[in-house]
Amino acid sequence: MQPFLIALQFLTSLPVRLSGMPAPQVAGRSLLHYPLVGLLLGSILWLGSLAIEGTAVPLQAALLLAVWVALTGALHLDGLADSADAWLGGFGDRERTLAIMKDPRSGPIAVVVLVLLLLLKFVALWTLLAAGERMALLLAPLLGRGALLGLFLTTSYVRSGGLGHALAEHLPRASVRIVLLALVAFCLALGTSGWLALMVSLAIGVLARRAMCRRIGGTTGDTAGALLELVECGVLVALALRV
Repeated sequence: MQPFLIALQFLTSLPVRLSGMPAPQVAGRSLLHYPLVGLLLGSILWLGSLAIEGTAVPLQAALLLAVWVALTGALHLDGLADSADAWLGGFGDRERTLAIMKDPRSGPIAVVVLVLLLLLKFVALWTLLAAGERMALLLAPLLGRGALLGLFLTTSYVRSGGLGHALAEHLPRASVRIVLLALVAFCLALGTSGWLALMVSLAIGVLARRAMCRRIGGTTGDTAGALLELVECGVLVALALRV
């Protein structure tokens, strides 16, 4: 139970409080529960969409997006903003890129990227809700967090120390592979929507990982958060395009 609570505390703003710092091995096992946290978030969004079904569709989309951001505490959006600033301001230099990601300030490129991503999410949600397609509300959070499992399994963590390094060091690799296979099977069982969402997630994950490895030699917490946001957005847009 503790690994799940660690994942819930780290990935959401839900009122979960742990007594003391968990052991690194327990923190590593918390990664196995990331897809489950995504499924929980998706279920909350699904139920929220049912609760406001009678309101205007644009308002539904805006409210669900606001709840989505609130549930995650904008943690991953912050990672996307830092990564966007670093990729532009780093000028291809690894050390400069890593230094910019540590800077808490956001530049114009970060603001532009966040606005564009949230706009795409909003319009995609609007399109999906208007068509009565709610499966994306489950798939996007699920695959976004599943992508982190794949990233940590295949990619070095480049910053020493900190929670991210502990997660990567104590990742139960055999169990992660089983969870990822279960995630793939779940998506395939959902039919066309699941297939499409899975393919889009894999494509974004491969391209993002390649960019990370070329620029900084691995991943950081910020680039992991950026990947999650990109996967969520990609899944929503791809499913909206087929409506």
